[in-house]
Amino acid sequence: MLEKMRPIRMVAMDVDGVLTDARIVYDNRGGELKAFDAHDGFGISRAIRCGLILAIISRRKSAAVTRRARELGVREVYQGVQDKIVVYERLKLRHKLRDREICYIGDDEPDVLLLRKAGLGVVPYDAMDEARKCADVVTRCCGGRGAVREVLDSILRAKKLL
Repeated sequence: MLEKMRPIRMVAMDVDGVLTDARIVYDNRGGELKAFDAHDGFGISRAIRCGLILAIISRRKSAAVTRRARELGVREVYQGVQDKIVVYERLKLRHKLRDREICYIGDDEPDVLLLRKAGLGVVPYDAMDEARKCADVVTRCCGGRGAVREVLDSILRAKKLL
């Protein structure tokens, strides 16, 4: 797996089930609440400082995601995306990347194409079976509970940046 991790320059990820535990909670005013893991946040900030490009590609839209991404320094944030592969290809072109230089972290059927296309496809431990079947790596941690940190730390170690 080290051979697949060393060339990684960008890590793109879904939100619900990856950065969160997949629950969607509404307050009594119709607002949406999301819980993000602080360990994942530290890992994202550190990965950016180490030179990795981080991207969020989500089918849903959430002000909480926008805020969290801004706090962590994630500049590539795409929400309300129905065709994730289109955004993936645009990111690849903009940053002059090849598939083998991209890791994608997803957890469900809408992520399957990107899990297969990216040089390194990763799912959290509690991902849905359809996604697990086409992943290169299944994390020990669950989504929203350190899975992103686990992946980022592994990539940084493989690149000898951690």
